[in-house]
Amino acid sequence: FAYEYCGAAPDIICIGKALSGGFMSFAAVLTNEKIAHGVSRNGGVLMHGPTFMANPLACAVSLKNLEILCAQDTAQKVAQIHSDLQEGLKECRSLDGVADVRTLGAIGVVEMKEAVDVEALQEFFVKRGVWIRPFGKNIYLMPPFITPRSDTQALCEAIRDAVKLKIYKG
Repeated sequence: FAYEYCGAAPDIICIGKALSGGFMSFAAVLTNEKIAHGVSRNGGVLMHGPTFMANPLACAVSLKNLEILCAQDTAQKVAQIHSDLQEGLKECRSLDGVADVRTLGAIGVVEMKEAVDVEALQEFFVKRGVWIRPFGKNIYLMPPFITPRSDTQALCEAIRDAVKLKIYKG
């Protein structure tokens, strides 16, 4: 989890999306002991996302996702995606309008100096055959751990081209 990279110890963490691989809505929450005892005092229960708790299909998807993650060298796959993102996005550092480029694991972000035109960018990306969802000042990638290198390269190329062509300005 990302909090492990910065040495943080969260009081509450929502892990439903991590468990299901983002394929299904699923609610799952972990808390530290202090929060758990505080919430459960006097018979209380932390009710997070009751609509999606224990959804049988989401549970099955989550179990399969965990099985796949444990059956392969996930750390190596994440390291490869990280390397591909670093290589694929590094050119953006020198492009006009870019404030920062950063990667962590299988996450890559090109942060612009100003808020981006989400609609114009999404239209450009869809025409390029990729799905990238920018927000605020960020154009970011979070490819699944099974993403082939060619797909990661195509995603990075689309972002580079969008920034070069100033599509982010609309």
